[in-house]
Amino acid sequence: MSVNLQKGQKISLDKEAGSALSRVVMGLGWDAVKSKGFFGFGGGSAEVDLDASCVLFDTENRPLDVVWFRQLKSQDGSVVHSGDNRTGAGDGDDEQVTVSLNSVPANVKSIVFTVNSFTGQTFEQVQNAYCRLINAADGKEVARFNLSVQGKHSAQIMAKLYRHNGEWKMHAIGENGTGRTFDDLLPQIAPHL
Repeated sequence: MSVNLQKGQKISLDKEAGSALSRVVMGLGWDAVKSKGFFGFGGGSAEVDLDASCVLFDTENRPLDVVWFRQLKSQDGSVVHSGDNRTGAGDGDDEQVTVSLNSVPANVKSIVFTVNSFTGQTFEQVQNAYCRLINAADGKEVARFNLSVQGKHSAQIMAKLYRHNGEWKMHAIGENGTGRTFDDLLPQIAPHL
């Protein structure tokens, strides 16, 4: 059963999944904003390009690697991005980042997931925006974060996966920000490491 994440909440991924997780997927989905035309005629939809990214940090909280629309795979291959969706068209996840937890190098202490509006819309302007964590072994949703209720922000530091006593845990950060890419959020990420 999925957990609706609240800002600051911490969960054990293994406990929520019901077994040890070896691969997790961060899914990001959204729909284009429908606009109404003059007197209700001739409406359309505005293009919305949200981007899922993740930054891998070492034990000294320094960025080691990043996976995003310009680099679809981590240098070691343990994290893979599905590719850039620039419209939100279709149902389900529009972008996914898959993390093979057992393959993440030992010098990686944490992995931080971010969402950015590359086209600049705020989350209140984006319909049905969410991000979620899925157990890749069985496709079951472990946790979900509703982005559309986040208001006048164009970015969010979603969550952090981190090692604790040999187990991967998750901290739902949920901090809103502004910026078109993960790079703009690095100063805001630092206090959460």
